[in-house]
Amino acid sequence: MSVAAVLTAAGSGSRLGHALPKAVVPVAGAPLVAHAARALLAARAADGAHVTALVVTAPAEHVAAVTAALAGVGVPDVPVRVVVGGVTRQASVAAGLAALPPDVDVVLVHDAARAFAPPALVARVVDAVRAGHDAVVPGLPVVDTVKRVAAWDATGGPVLDTPPRDVLRAVQTPQGFTRDVLVHAHAVGAHRAGDEATAASDDAGLVEAAGGRVWVVPGDERAAKITTPRDVVLAEALHAAPVPGGTP
Repeated sequence: MSVAAVLTAAGSGSRLGHALPKAVVPVAGAPLVAHAARALLAARAADGAHVTALVVTAPAEHVAAVTAALAGVGVPDVPVRVVVGGVTRQASVAAGLAALPPDVDVVLVHDAARAFAPPALVARVVDAVRAGHDAVVPGLPVVDTVKRVAAWDATGGPVLDTPPRDVLRAVQTPQGFTRDVLVHAHAVGAHRAGDEATAASDDAGLVEAAGGRVWVVPGDERAAKITTPRDVVLAEALHAAPVPGGTP
């Protein structure tokens, strides 16, 4: 099985105080998209499999900025291509899928906002797909009590129930899929892609909606999503901290 990755880099940097996409905001010495790309390209599965093609999706008006942010990230014989994404994350991933080489069997989908997801996490996802799981997501146990609410407005909302925390996981990226399963899921859910109100927030959700089964592997706190200045501080601290057991 050959492995490729779609890296989405279209998120707004407004909450970080930047006009350009979040993916090109410099953190820990490099743009977020560069950190994310390096981790994807550095990962090695248990049998040595690795990403052989990387497609990065970006807003049309910022393709040049994202391309510049990726300068020097490439690995010999591994093409890195920037393509125009869509109006939603789902549409952007579909555009990235369409740009992948035809011989790819396993597809990783990753968010540049989770820039410090370590290569070991990437490899763990690839290993699970190659072990026979058609759709794989990394997840962390939920530490907060979670309430389901019937509705929500400025005044609050009524609680429906309290799911037990031991069955909940906070899902991260990269997510991994056999190519045919992911392509099928996007085809089935294509009618949702044009509107943020209906578009899937992750690709595993599309697989579930198409009747597929999703497997969860242990996540990593370093794969936290970077959205606010506080997230940047935490990400830099985690990035600089020693890794327990020496795992990259």
